[in-house]
Parts: sequence; C-alpha cells; structure tokens
Amino acid sequence: MVKRKRGRREEESKKEIPLPNQEEGTMLCVVVRLLGADHLLIRCQDGVERKARIPGSLRRRMWMREGDIVLAAPWDFKPDRADVVYRYSREELRKLVEKGIVPQELLELAEELA
Repeated sequence: MVKRKRGRREEESKKEIPLPNQEEGTMLCVVVRLLGADHLLIRCQDGVERKARIPGSLRRRMWMREGDIVLAAPWDFKPDRADVVYRYSREELRKLVEKGIVPQELLELAEELA
C-alpha cells in the first residue's frame, strides 16, 4: 500500500524565499520568451535582455512561462548569458511586493507578457 503525502504544501510555504543578492550576483528578471532546449530570453532589472538556461536541477521541477518572474545569475565571463536560479510562485511574488523588493517596472512587464 502506498503512503499518502500529507501537509506537503504547508512545508513548501514555510521555506525561506531566495532574495536577489549583489554579493552572489543574482537579480530579478522576467521571462520574455521561451526559446526551447531549456533556454529562455529574460529581461533583467538592469534593463539588459539575456539568454538564460535552466540548469538540470530545475528542468523537471519548475516549469517556466512567459511573464514569470525569476531569480537569475549572469555569467561573469559572458555578460549576455545567465543561469536561472529560482522561479517565484504567485504567493511568493506577492510577499516580495509587500516587502518592496520587486520594482514596479518589472511587475508591469510581467503583466504585459502574461
């Protein structure tokens, strides 16, 4: 007999939300277009459009759509490329907006694309 997993959503909601950090080199971005082969076109907080890749650890766990707000880390040696670190859910995004972390321009672009 298979065991049921109960209370999983409660555990997920208690996790700490990763925040953008200048020291780690991460920033908030909006998914502009899906390019295929686990690549995305994203527009970052600094106004630059980058080609981003979804690393293997996130490929099957997190599905991306146009208009999603993600946390990305630009590459040091190739500034027009980035890696996606995390995708924010709607509830997490609402919490970030309440704290004042997400800029208004990024929210407007996300609503436009969605």
